Amino acid sequence: MKKFLLVAFLGVFTLTVTSQIETPAPSPAAKIMQKVGLTDVTVEYSRPAMRDRTIMGDLVPYGAMWRTGANANTTIEFSTPVTIGGKEIKSGKYAIYTKPMENEWEVYLYTDTNNWGTPAKWDDSKVAVVTKAKVQMTNIPAESFTVGVDHLSNDGAHLTMQWDKTYVAVPFEVPANQTVLASIDRVLSGPSMGDYYNAAVYLSSTDQDLERASKYMEKAMSMNKEPKFWQLRQQSLLLAKAGDKKGAIKAAQASLAGAKKAGNMDYIKMNNDSLKEWGAM
Repeated sequence: MKKFLLVAFLGVFTLTVTSQIETPAPSPAAKIMQKVGLTDVTVEYSRPAMRDRTIMGDLVPYGAMWRTGANANTTIEFSTPVTIGGKEIKSGKYAIYTKPMENEWEVYLYTDTNNWGTPAKWDDSKVAVVTKAKVQMTNIPAESFTVGVDHLSNDGAHLTMQWDKTYVAVPFEVPANQTVLASIDRVLSGPSMGDYYNAAVYLSSTDQDLERASKYMEKAMSMNKEPKFWQLRQQSLLLAKAGDKKGAIKAAQASLAGAKKAGNMDYIKMNNDSLKEWGAM
């Protein structure tokens, strides 16, 4: 019996070890991460090789939708909106499909990225953008299918694809200039309500310079048309620390009303406790 159990164990162990053996993938995975202006661009794809095969017009037929690589979907992800072929598309992740032809490719960005290869049923409503790219012939063939993000500038780049001697480039634009100008306007216009509020709460919570904290809180609230109950709670605590009990009670009552409306039991209790402590209940 012991001998039988030992043989059975060794058999299971052998199968387990065998199942863990790894071999090189025929079309290895690749990942590109590139900053374009202020936009993060990430491409993930698999790289089939030529292996003495005729690629365009044969292995990759002309006029047919191609998964643009091998294995799972080739995808591209943008951290900001981008413009391709004159059309702006949202930030997010897209599958890249192509329809290669002898003189140009049609390039599709597809919102459904969970297909293995081309979708079983193509859905035009999921096409975020379609554009065309002229075919350029190179002198040196690319043995493995290659995707790149090249021709970088502050305002855009080219999504490039090459296999054998066929090369195509799809220009896209990023909103770096608009983002920088908006940032300049925001920063140079002075501190925001949130800046004043956060500074006031920090100074109050660490018992530093309550006079300055009170000025910051007053400024924050003057910029805030509809303060939230948790903001009013912080204001009440600061006013109490600064010796303004009347102002603290008024802010706590406003916070209490907001907390009741929101159904927040924690803030209802905290405000009730403070109002009792300050002699308002």
